[in-house]
Amino acid sequence: MCETFRNRGLSAGLVLLVAGCTVGGMPLPDRYLSDAECRALAARKANTSPTFAENQAELGALRKAGYDPPPFSDDPYYPDDLQAAQQVVDYWFHTECLPMQSQ
Repeated sequence: MCETFRNRGLSAGLVLLVAGCTVGGMPLPDRYLSDAECRALAARKANTSPTFAENQAELGALRKAGYDPPPFSDDPYYPDDLQAAQQVVDYWFHTECLPMQSQ
């Protein structure tokens, strides 16, 4: 099971990304981000005003990358855990979404 990014530096997050966060030897999926998440992240990078659906898609991508926001604002690891997940999502965006947009 993938470990969360809490109490881990950026290098630990990248190790998890490279290791593929495999669960019980299961093969990696072809992609981490859905088409909707790619569109939402592209809109965010274009500095457009995000819709509620785009915000939800971005949050979904961050959760896939290991970010688990607490229900209350008492997260002692914020913003480190969010930034680590954002770097993973940015990597996925550049490797999965940008090649699809150029086709």
